[in-house]
Amino acid sequence: MRIVFFGDSITDAGRNRNDIYALSGLGYGFVRAVADRLVGEAPDQYEILNTGIGGNRVVDLYARIKCDLWNLNPDVISILIGVNDVWHEINEGKNGVELDRFERVYRMIIEDTRKVLPDVKMILCEPYVLEGRRTCDTEEMPDRFSRFQEVYKYAEVVKKLAEEYHLLFLPLQAKFDEAVARIGVSYYCADGVHPDVGGASLIAREWVDLFEREIK
Repeated sequence: MRIVFFGDSITDAGRNRNDIYALSGLGYGFVRAVADRLVGEAPDQYEILNTGIGGNRVVDLYARIKCDLWNLNPDVISILIGVNDVWHEINEGKNGVELDRFERVYRMIIEDTRKVLPDVKMILCEPYVLEGRRTCDTEEMPDRFSRFQEVYKYAEVVKKLAEEYHLLFLPLQAKFDEAVARIGVSYYCADGVHPDVGGASLIAREWVDLFEREIK
């Protein structure tokens, strides 16, 4: 079973983009943790590939969907996207993706993928944001975190699309909120977006649990 993880820097996690089939091609984030679990237990049953690219928005995923997704002919696709569609509007020169356009393009990803790969299974992961170093309020931007909370609306779109197309949805925001409430954001996602070891492990654990319940 070939599983392709498609997304932004949370998926990318410093992977070797020159050789996606190498161990270094998995990166050091949650995709590597998923591979450790699945491939570690059954190396003859799973192939895990990471095609995440840091900084991507949903429009960037669609632009490279053929070379980095369809051409790999996966059995399972996992998509995690959404935070940069907000972040790039706040911090990156107002180049974000508006909510209605986010939904339209995400819908195109799903529908076009189904046409090309009619038997593929898809897991849509919930985009999340926490109040960390790079998302918290500052003197220059006292409403910064409230603006980042727009990600919640993008998460609602992802959940709606999963329900509409009968795809698997992986909730993450509430899981992170619960974990952070116990011991603090620094153990899971210190900058508010990119998971540390604790955060990568949390995503991987939730992902594998869903996969084993619904696909395996």
